[in-house]
Amino acid sequence: MPQELLLQVTPEIATNELLLKDYLSKQIKVSVADIQHVSILKRSIDARQKAIKINLKVTIFLKGEPFQETKIQLPDYKNVSSAQEVIVVGAGPAGLFAALQLIELGLKPIVVERGKDVRGRRRDLKAINVDHVVNEDSNYCFGEGGAGTYSDGKLYTRSKKRGDVTRILELFVAFGASPDILIEAHPHIGTNKLPQIIQDIREKIIECGGQVLFETRLTDILLKNNEVQGVVTQNGDTILANKIILATGHSARDIFELLDRKKVFIEAKPFALGVRAEHPQSLIDSIQYSCDYRGDYLPPAPYSIVKQVGGRGMYSFCMCPGGVIAPCATSPGEVVTNGWSPSKRDQATANSGIVIELQLEDFKPFAKFGALAGMEFQKSIEQKAWHLAGESQKVPAQRMIDFTQNRVSSDIPKTSYVPGTTSVEMGAVFPGFLTQILREGFTEFGKSMRGYLTNEAILHAPESRTSSPVRIPRDPLTYEHVQIKGLYPCGEGAGYAGGIISAAIDGEKCALMIGALLNK
Repeated sequence: MPQELLLQVTPEIATNELLLKDYLSKQIKVSVADIQHVSILKRSIDARQKAIKINLKVTIFLKGEPFQETKIQLPDYKNVSSAQEVIVVGAGPAGLFAALQLIELGLKPIVVERGKDVRGRRRDLKAINVDHVVNEDSNYCFGEGGAGTYSDGKLYTRSKKRGDVTRILELFVAFGASPDILIEAHPHIGTNKLPQIIQDIREKIIECGGQVLFETRLTDILLKNNEVQGVVTQNGDTILANKIILATGHSARDIFELLDRKKVFIEAKPFALGVRAEHPQSLIDSIQYSCDYRGDYLPPAPYSIVKQVGGRGMYSFCMCPGGVIAPCATSPGEVVTNGWSPSKRDQATANSGIVIELQLEDFKPFAKFGALAGMEFQKSIEQKAWHLAGESQKVPAQRMIDFTQNRVSSDIPKTSYVPGTTSVEMGAVFPGFLTQILREGFTEFGKSMRGYLTNEAILHAPESRTSSPVRIPRDPLTYEHVQIKGLYPCGEGAGYAGGIISAAIDGEKCALMIGALLNK
């Protein structure tokens, strides 16, 4: 019988098949020649001690024991060209995985996406980085694949109770992702590889008879007696269907405004907001791995840190080892930051959102906007940052220690943020209470991670799109909107997900609810 083992080995052994077999042969007391194959089931790094170890879960197949490489296959997707139609608004992970699930259920998805396909988006990303021009429909947040396509491709979620994480990972592998994402503790595809996978998903949807409509922005939802009838696009076209999955992402402010105008019930939701901090990756490596040089066998080190400061949670968010900071505004006149890493995580810098939990009471100055109060709070900070940095896509920036000491930085070195930076006292960007918490929090971070609090670290502001500032309420059992029949709020934009995996799971769940109703 194949043997399953849990073990701790050096990074060199973990990355060398021959060395691993030699190590295992001694553990189970057989010759190396008797080991037919070693399957790695799980892999994680233990950096708690100076001597860093890799935790492995493996299955060992000896000669004569049955072993066959298994290739993950796509589900048996049906041809749904003549099936009942369901509108899916948004081609992010929630929308795309909802569309795939609908096809499995024998339903035809019509995916309506305001932005361009993955290749078309690249020109608009260049325009925002180089020319400081924001295309409101095609940017880092809008377009095929959603915000995750060009912002890292992290595939881990803290909320395992949301659904079948393994199924989503296996679908990514079936569409071309590395099988390593099935074994890594913190799986990651990389911004350079994810676009092709997203394109392959779209091609499968079309091959099976579904539709994907790019550069098609929803401008109205047709309602009759509190039931959906279809949607209207910016060209005046009408698409009819009595089931709509609304998966528009956390930055589709026009959709929130549309629902508010139509008196569709929505509510303000707390979110988190702060800055994006960039350090030299070598510095983070030295802190996390307790060494001057991480060597050839360890990946660039990530970090995760949480503190309670002034009664608020302050924490790292979307940490990108070996990554860069990107401009993620979705409208002219605002500045927004985010981070991403290529698959090899081989850039010289590490960055992370450092954000503070907000509360509904923080939005009181914007109370006249009702359910959109949090959104207007968010918008006001992004617009203020734009003004302070010179009314371009440059961002306000400050050295970390200078920020904690309320001192304008005399110079800002070149950072990974391509549009550039402007030296600003960051306290001018944020309300006073947020500035104070950030200053105290970075000091506390420096106590936990010795070396983290340094003027080598550059703060970029703001990191403001951590999650949706609005929740679109739905029935917890049917996933249907609490007021509008046939409307299924979905994913990050509706307030029910927080990343690629959880959004994809939520998309599948909404599709399954519709399938159960229509296929009775």
